[in-house]
Parts: sequence; structure tokens; C-alpha cells
Amino acid sequence: MQKTENLERSRSAQHCCPVVELRQYTLHPGMRDTLIELFDREFVESQEALGMKIIGQFRDADNPNRFVWLRGFRDMPSRSEALKSFYGGPVWKAHSKAANATMIDSDNVLLLRPARPTSGFPPENSERPAPGASEIPRGLIVATIYYFNAPIDVGFVDSFERSMKPMLTDSGASILAYFITESSANTFPALPVREGEHFFVWFSRFPDEAACEDHAAALARSPGWRGAVSEALADRLKGSPEVLKLSPTARSLLRG
Repeated sequence: MQKTENLERSRSAQHCCPVVELRQYTLHPGMRDTLIELFDREFVESQEALGMKIIGQFRDADNPNRFVWLRGFRDMPSRSEALKSFYGGPVWKAHSKAANATMIDSDNVLLLRPARPTSGFPPENSERPAPGASEIPRGLIVATIYYFNAPIDVGFVDSFERSMKPMLTDSGASILAYFITESSANTFPALPVREGEHFFVWFSRFPDEAACEDHAAALARSPGWRGAVSEALADRLKGSPEVLKLSPTARSLLRG
């Protein structure tokens, strides 16, 4: 038993971040590039210096007024300490007014943990582009969010891995990671998260938007996909899935 637990910890350590925030910000019209320039310049290294991981930051390809980013932590206690240090520190104090001026809402936050010890984000092999980088990657990251009406059990994760994941891969998606709700109490109440809800979220990568569209069309034509989804999700979902097509910023570590 001890050997199994040690092996799981070793495998998990090779993946990024046992706790992940998926943060969606609604911005004032025309302000997204202003926030991205500020974020990429001031809020990446300053947060990582305090023990957080800025996994990726993105433009929502379908909504010009939405900015999406991913932030990771070692665990919930260290999340609390890191956020206290950052939001009580000099960088946020210097730039919070300018950042907040771009935002209508910043409370749409999903707190997640890997569905398996090894289903978190893999370590990126490339280095983050330096401050001042301006080249926008061509690739696309897609986040698919299923809203469940009850906590997600291991049976659904098994079904996803056994039936759904192979079909996603065969139709052109590169599955990066998949998560369920982190149900622990919010350790930093000054930043709200969506509590009392149940999420399953997977992230996939595509070389460009055309490849993403081809993948979606292939799934729509597939009786096997419709059958697998129906079998796994019948009577378990609250509404339709949410799909976020995310274009990485110039300094995003997670890229298409």
C-alpha cells in the first residue's frame, strides 16, 4: 500500500499543480488588450516568485470582452499564504487600480483538482517568452466544462478515460489535462470562487482554429461519441456543456 501511495505521489509530482483556478473575467469593451499588456508585464513573475504557477493566460476567441487565465498551487494552505502575500504586496498595490478599471466581473472562478493524480497539466518543455514578447501563438487551447448535478464519482472518470477520451483523441484533440471540483473551503475568501457546484473540465490543444473546427465536426457526425456521452452523462448534467476556445497571449506558458 505504501509503495502504491509513493508511486502516485511521484507521478503526480511530474504534473503541474494539485490545485488550479480557472478564472474568467468579463471586461469593459475594448479593454482586453490593456489588461493583457499589464498582466503579462507585471503579474506573471511577481506571482510565481511567491510560489504560484501562472499556467496560461488567454483571449476568449468567441468573446472579445473575456480574459481567461489559469493559476496553480501546491495545495490549499499554500494557496492562502501566496494569495495573501500577493494581494497584500507592493506589485498589486501599484497596479490594482489599473487592472480593476478594465473589469466588470472577476468572480467567475472554478477551483479544480486533477481527476486523477496524473491528469493535471504536464510540465511545459518550452520556456515562457520574455517580458515584452509580442508574437501571438497560432494554436488554440479548448476548455470544455460539464456542470454536474451531484459530486463526480470515480465511475464517470473511468468512463471518460475508457470511452470518451479515445474518441476525442481519434478525432484530432490532444488532451492535456482533466479536472474535477476542488471541494475544500475557499482559503482566501477575499477572492470568491464558485462554491457548491460540481464541475468536470478537460483541456485540449489544437494547432489552429481550423483543426479545432474539424474536430468538433467529426464528433458531431460520430454516433459512437453521441452514444458514449449519453451513456456517461444521462440525467447527470445541469444544462449544456460550456466550451471556451482560448487563444494564448504572447507570454502564456500553456500554448497551442
